[in-house]
Amino acid sequence: MPNLNRVMLMGNLTRDPELRYTPNNTAVTSVSLAANRRWRNQQGETQEETTFVDCEAWGRQAEVINEYMRKGRPLYVEGRLRLDQWQDRDGNKRSKLKVVVENFQFLESRGDSGARPAAASDRSEASEPAATNSEPHHAVDDQDIPF
Repeated sequence: MPNLNRVMLMGNLTRDPELRYTPNNTAVTSVSLAANRRWRNQQGETQEETTFVDCEAWGRQAEVINEYMRKGRPLYVEGRLRLDQWQDRDGNKRSKLKVVVENFQFLESRGDSGARPAAASDRSEASEPAATNSEPHHAVDDQDIPF
């Protein structure tokens, strides 16, 4: 049977990113996104609901998100769901769904935030998906082509 575990979210950060490092010095950043949904009910009244989603980025992506994002700024993330399970201090079983970020995109332009979105050359690990720029593409000059 085929399986698919894919998430795409766009929302605003509910708090500043929290950066930490694992014992083997891998960066991990936790953020929480608020994704809003608006619709009209049968009476024509506007309804709104907000869903709060915890997300976790690893490696260079974690460092870039931590450096350029702040509470309230919009972010697009793609990733997969992961279920964390643990026992609390009282012995109760607890669980929480998180999104493990595999790709992201800043949604503000440079003028909106003063922050520079990360380019592929800023990344240290080639296996990580690129953080893409939200600005329009620029024409490529023949001198820019490496071959």
